[in-house]
Amino acid sequence: MSLSSPAQTSPKNVERLLIVRLGAMGDVIHGLPAAAALRAAFPEAMLGWLIEERWAELLCTLPTPRFGPRSAQRPLVDRIHTVNTRQWRSTPFAAATWERVAASLSDLRAARYEIALDLQGAVRSSLLARWSGAPVIYGAVQPRENLASMFYTRQVITRGAHIVEQNLSLAQAVAQRTLKIPKVELPRDDAAEQECDRRLKAQGPLEFALLNPGAGWGAKRWPAERYGEVVRQLAESGLKVLLNFGPGEEDLARAVETASGGAAEMFTGSLTQLIALTRRARLFIGGDTGPMHLAAALGVPVVGIFGPTDPARNGPFGISSIVLRSPASTTTYRHVFRQDDGLLEIGSGRVVAAARQLLGERHG
Repeated sequence: MSLSSPAQTSPKNVERLLIVRLGAMGDVIHGLPAAAALRAAFPEAMLGWLIEERWAELLCTLPTPRFGPRSAQRPLVDRIHTVNTRQWRSTPFAAATWERVAASLSDLRAARYEIALDLQGAVRSSLLARWSGAPVIYGAVQPRENLASMFYTRQVITRGAHIVEQNLSLAQAVAQRTLKIPKVELPRDDAAEQECDRRLKAQGPLEFALLNPGAGWGAKRWPAERYGEVVRQLAESGLKVLLNFGPGEEDLARAVETASGGAAEMFTGSLTQLIALTRRARLFIGGDTGPMHLAAALGVPVVGIFGPTDPARNGPFGISSIVLRSPASTTTYRHVFRQDDGLLEIGSGRVVAAARQLLGERHG
């Protein structure tokens, strides 16, 4: 095992490189710039990605083969390997589970990767990186789960405040030189794009803000009634607001819709459909969530409403944004349900003012 930091010399020609970032949505999106930088550094290499099945649409549209020449439908990686660890954990002793595990690992090892880069820093991701058969495995010297470092052959001192910058420093250790982040392309499905245009045209004005009230856990979730007030005030200014929600967030979305007096129009769909919709938004409003990071990756201005998580590490990256966070919020990543006291100090008026400022900047 060796300790590495980004250097200025070029490595040997890498032909087969695997990225391991299983999930979740925002974390996968935070890994895309590092992957794009490696793609630019090794344009002829076969670049693979190991990911949870439910997040694979962030790399490839559903009808598109997971392996083959890159296209707009799979713009970044040459090969996608999927696992379903949630299902595996739910039925760990079933014969069918072991068959699926064996098939996934066989597919992974058959690619004969030279290098695996673990962007997740968890025991399961580092173990899967080792099971890939790659003889060289890169990971952070201080991973999210300490035991993960047992499976790395190269430990990297990561640099940068934001997780995107930290991921890039891992990629630079692989490339052994400084890398720039090129434009990140997300999958584009023509049918979904056309359907999105059709639905928006049928609903009236095409310009809209996209609002996402959900969050990974309760401490990050701003109150539904305040989101509703934001919708009402933006609607009074003539801006349509679409309300995105994911599985299990139906009641939350209805609460926002009710609080808005019916001004919010609810939207839900696949990841591919959400990508198509987000591309067209003038503005995104929401907390530290996957859809917020998707908006940032697509260049949509963001009003970020932050509580316990640190926007310097997890905020919208590389785009025009206004992040609202109270000094009363204490940084923690514990998954607790109780709403953060500092988050509750952020009033709807501040969010509306931030939204109008960004809308004015973009219009200008």
